[in-house]
Amino acid sequence: MGQAGWVMLWKKYREPVLYLVFGGLTTLINVVSYGVLAHGLGWNELWSASLAWVISVLFAYLTNRRWVFQSRASGVKAVLWEAAAFFGGRLFSGGVDLGIMFLFVTLLRFPDIPVKLASNLLVILLNYILSKWLVFRK
Repeated sequence: MGQAGWVMLWKKYREPVLYLVFGGLTTLINVVSYGVLAHGLGWNELWSASLAWVISVLFAYLTNRRWVFQSRASGVKAVLWEAAAFFGGRLFSGGVDLGIMFLFVTLLRFPDIPVKLASNLLVILLNYILSKWLVFRK
């Protein structure tokens, strides 16, 4: 494939590829932040998980805004609305994840790891849709 072919592929798939790359980095930041807070600083697990979530979602918002969806929102009001919508979407998808885990693992006694993996796939798709069609719509 020549350079023109690669350029066409990049233009076609840039957004989902960058979304997955920055999603992976977001996950890494969440886990590392949790580890530093819980094990390095000796914080309670719930406080550590909560702050790690805030840090990782803030990273996700900034990278999604700048590189993935290339937001053009400007002005304090527009950017605050965008950030609130992004965090709200992540709260919603987090609730979906918890609901799936409660239903399938707690109530129906399915094995937790396969359910968690399936739930995460759904959450990733849901986050992408919410970001593309609600938060960073053109």
